[in-house]
Amino acid sequence: MNRRFVFDLTQKELDDWVKERGFPRYRAAQIYQWFVKGIQDPSRMKNLPEPIRTAICDDFIVQGLTVEKELTSEIDGTKKFIFRLHDGHRVETVLMKYKTGYSLCISSQAGCKMGCAFCASAHAGFGRDLTSGEMLGQITVISDITGERIHSVVVMGIGEPFDNYDNLIAFLRAANDPDGLNLGVRHITVSTCGLVPQMLEFICVNLQVNLSVSLHASKDSLRSSMMPVANRYDLDTLLDACRQYVNKTGRRITFEYSLFHGINDSVQDARDLAGLLRGIHCHINLIAANEFEGSQYKRSSTDHVRLFQQMLEQTGMTVTLRREMGTDIMAACGQLRRGLQESEQK
Repeated sequence: MNRRFVFDLTQKELDDWVKERGFPRYRAAQIYQWFVKGIQDPSRMKNLPEPIRTAICDDFIVQGLTVEKELTSEIDGTKKFIFRLHDGHRVETVLMKYKTGYSLCISSQAGCKMGCAFCASAHAGFGRDLTSGEMLGQITVISDITGERIHSVVVMGIGEPFDNYDNLIAFLRAANDPDGLNLGVRHITVSTCGLVPQMLEFICVNLQVNLSVSLHASKDSLRSSMMPVANRYDLDTLLDACRQYVNKTGRRITFEYSLFHGINDSVQDARDLAGLLRGIHCHINLIAANEFEGSQYKRSSTDHVRLFQQMLEQTGMTVTLRREMGTDIMAACGQLRRGLQESEQK
């Protein structure tokens, strides 16, 4: 009952396993390369003899990520995958095509405990943390399905990555393994709602991963009404951690700011945000907020979004507006998973 998912195994653990099983040592490297290719079914591992394939099935979970649903946007080709995990939980993964290559948005948890009021994931309940292999497998399995190499990864789907800290770090190291996926850490972005202790610990990991912080407000009173995490860590505490990150790593930090009509999208809000972040080596990524049924938060109008961006740029801030992708397939995190779960409960 304590079997592990095959993608959770490191090369060293596979070396130990083949030794314990009495198989030739070189078989471990062969097995590992199948995992790197996203192959979780031993029947597809054609260069392995039947006894080894049977042993893998006996000792490990081999179908840990099953595609339950796949949608393709008719607007821009964005693909959304719903994976069912071995225990029935679901996660979402989104594949997006840019001029620089394919980018993948992966989940770190089945559900989320952070409770952000504007997020569809928060309203669908929390299942469990994902293992490092389940995070890695979202990359390799989709690469196998589509035949495309993934150029960059954002850990920005369902879940709060820093709430699953140990598995996140194991995933980052596995993804960067030169003998494995060999994905450059500079092509990986981790997004957090602001878990300060983990942010400070992350500074010491010494991985050149991009860090993104969900801000969405420039006042503590507003932010705490939207994001319960703000009741634990106020803006002064959060931004102090951000400054430490920038100073110790030399890396620019990204602040995510979703714009909600009549809540945080005024000209004064833009001025307050610029004042709050002045002096921090950062980039502001504005998001035309996604809506979901039952939410009181509505997206800002196009005019408000443009004016907000212009005001920030006039203060000297570096600003981009996130390109909307897959709007016709509910590509925003949590929307499709929530819908599937609600339909099952009816």
